[in-house]
Amino acid sequence: MNTPIISKSVKILKQKFTHSLGLPIHQLLPSEVIQEELAQLNIKYRQRLFDPICTLWAFLSQVLDVDKSCHNAVSRVIAYLVGSGVELPSTDTSAYCQARQRLPEELIQKLFGKVAVGLESQVNETHLWCGRKVKVIDGSTVSMPDTPDNQNEYPQPSSQKIGCGFPLAKIGALFSIATGAAVALAIDVFNTHDIQLARRLYEFLSPGDVLLGDRAFCAYADIFQIKSLGGDAVFRKHQGRQTQMRRGKIVGSCDKIVTWSKPKKCPQGLSQEEFNSLPNTLIVREIYFYIFIPGFRTEQVSLITTLLDTKAYSTLDIMSLYEKRWDVEVDLKHLKTTLGMDILRSKTPAMVRKEIWAFLLAYNLLRTLMWSAGNSYGVSPLRLSLQGTRQHFDNFIP
Repeated sequence: MNTPIISKSVKILKQKFTHSLGLPIHQLLPSEVIQEELAQLNIKYRQRLFDPICTLWAFLSQVLDVDKSCHNAVSRVIAYLVGSGVELPSTDTSAYCQARQRLPEELIQKLFGKVAVGLESQVNETHLWCGRKVKVIDGSTVSMPDTPDNQNEYPQPSSQKIGCGFPLAKIGALFSIATGAAVALAIDVFNTHDIQLARRLYEFLSPGDVLLGDRAFCAYADIFQIKSLGGDAVFRKHQGRQTQMRRGKIVGSCDKIVTWSKPKKCPQGLSQEEFNSLPNTLIVREIYFYIFIPGFRTEQVSLITTLLDTKAYSTLDIMSLYEKRWDVEVDLKHLKTTLGMDILRSKTPAMVRKEIWAFLLAYNLLRTLMWSAGNSYGVSPLRLSLQGTRQHFDNFIP
């Protein structure tokens, strides 16, 4: 295909890309925004059918489709060009696969962050918890093809025999309780502890945010770090700490203010300098309650929080907030099961990371559609079906 024909084909694809009814691209991710990010990253490219914009569009349609093959993505591009009076490209996937390899990982990552920030900026007072924005954090894993490069970068668990397992990557994800959108993500090897990934995500918290998490994140150093960033934390108490019923200042039924002492030894994952910078004591609030389920043993749950104001944040408010911690499990299930991120298809570590960021970008675009539809019709966006949204998303693409 010569240059004039390529230019016309690219123009047609960009029109399909930006004016698609199913894609909220023309509002949150127009081609001008992508061009701006390309310029900021100083990325230059030749005049090809699969330039960065068209490649990104095809990549998003690929991760959203049930058939996630590259051949299906190329077929979609050909279908868009049929009847446009231009020469149709080959059905060979080589050009598209090479274009995906050239697509910078940082570009997809920045666009994901831009969509997340844009959606979060639409949250108003009616969607806040006690006037505060809440983020929830958790960790998970993703599998990928068993190639030498993937095994070298993200080795399989040591408990599995060589040749009997698949490479695994550990991910730590930060989600917004109000919108359900992903805010940030960290990727590392399988044996990385959740709290190590969390420490790479704290920088994405804004002053005034409340971070919600399970017992894996309830550490002395982390609570101090979150507080020093201007935020607050609500974690389930780690099983290594015992509940001292007689200590602390009682401020309510099953609610008291306690003082934690600095650990005697430097915990793993902290440098000696970071450990020395920790204060000798921390004042936290401990709330403990019991869960009664007929036919099961009664379970005691203890929560640790830095929200010390009992008038602004009552015991019941914090207990009801912790119930929303399960939302992160549902969000991860949507990413891994509904969208199919559980088992990745890329054969190199670089493409694995790009694929993960593409899934996150597509997921946030779906959340954007749900947010817009829910607010337009007076329904909570979190009550809408993400699977149904994806189906409409795919079916409305012309």
